[in-house]
Amino acid sequence: MVVLNVNDLTKVYNSKKNISKTNALNGINLKIEQGEFVGIMGPSGSGKTTLLNILSGIDNATSGKIEILGEDINKMSKNSMTLFRRNNLGYVFQEFNLLDSLTIEENIMLPLSFCCENLEELNEKVKNIMSMLDIESIKNQYPYSVSGGEQQRTAIGRAIINNPNVIFADEPTGNLDSKSSNIVMQYFEKLNILKKNTIVVVTHDPFTASYCNRIIFIKDGLVNSEITKSGTNRKRFFGQIMENLTVLGGDDDEFSTDFF
Repeated sequence: MVVLNVNDLTKVYNSKKNISKTNALNGINLKIEQGEFVGIMGPSGSGKTTLLNILSGIDNATSGKIEILGEDINKMSKNSMTLFRRNNLGYVFQEFNLLDSLTIEENIMLPLSFCCENLEELNEKVKNIMSMLDIESIKNQYPYSVSGGEQQRTAIGRAIINNPNVIFADEPTGNLDSKSSNIVMQYFEKLNILKKNTIVVVTHDPFTASYCNRIIFIKDGLVNSEITKSGTNRKRFFGQIMENLTVLGGDDDEFSTDFF
């Protein structure tokens, strides 16, 4: 089943005085199936974050069609998109975006705090998520008192509390050290395998991308190429990713290579 279908997607940014235009996306076409774990990679300025923001409904496309679960999100009103995103999509940011005034448990619970869900069922759901992410022991602590990796796992918990069909993640390991990055990506992998979540990750990091099962490379606002893991072990897939990035181009220090 195709969960996400994109046709001829473009995004043009105009300068404040409409003197110049910047083409961020130039006709993206892609399909993502249910249960896929997809990475989107490309050099800085390739349009990968713009693409993710449009796919998740945070930004609007200039033209093109985006279908998620068969719904054309370009035709939705602002209120309809907000409701659709709350019910079907999860988003994990690089900056965590947790509320320091709330505990770890309360941050995870926040998206459903205004719903009419049974409190006992909600508490059980939060408990199960914290257990799966191994953060139950810090549930009463505040974000500023735990590690970056634990904060990101909390952000993942918050993103999946509404049982989303698709999880979007923008540079989820960008603010983490290598050990924390490894732990966080293992939990994304766990969500994909155990809960069959469809996960779309934008990253510049080949190590992070090596956890995915398919990588879509974009350059100059267009899909340039893609590769699939197809039974290859993660270390070998990492090597394939690096080879493709070399062909794609980019600064030598843009892509990290020191994890394996």
